[in-house]
Amino acid sequence: MKKFILGALAATLVASPLLAAAPAEAQQRREVTTVRHNDNNGRTVVTKRTVVRTPQYRNWRAGQRFDRRQAQDYRVITTYRNYRLAPPPRAHQWVRSGRDAILIDGRGNVVQVRGGAFR
Repeated sequence: MKKFILGALAATLVASPLLAAAPAEAQQRREVTTVRHNDNNGRTVVTKRTVVRTPQYRNWRAGQRFDRRQAQDYRVITTYRNYRLAPPPRAHQWVRSGRDAILIDGRGNVVQVRGGAFR
């Protein structure tokens, strides 16, 4: 039993730096493109390109479709009174995107945007 516990403890010590670095890498998107073409001598040339892109955040407006993948620092706001927001109607919720508070309906459409609600 002691060997099992020591093995589990050693595994967590080894894996903890890897898990800490995972969220930073998850925010970047890597794209690998493979290009094949024939050169003048009849040989096939394979070129690989790796592009690292950071997510593109957007400014929200009423009537747009809300996508949480494009929201910076996305959170659902349950304590809306702390931020001086009105209670959301039924099937609506307040969410955070960067410094903005956004009211979205049940279908994911932006109803209202309160800019600068968070500092």
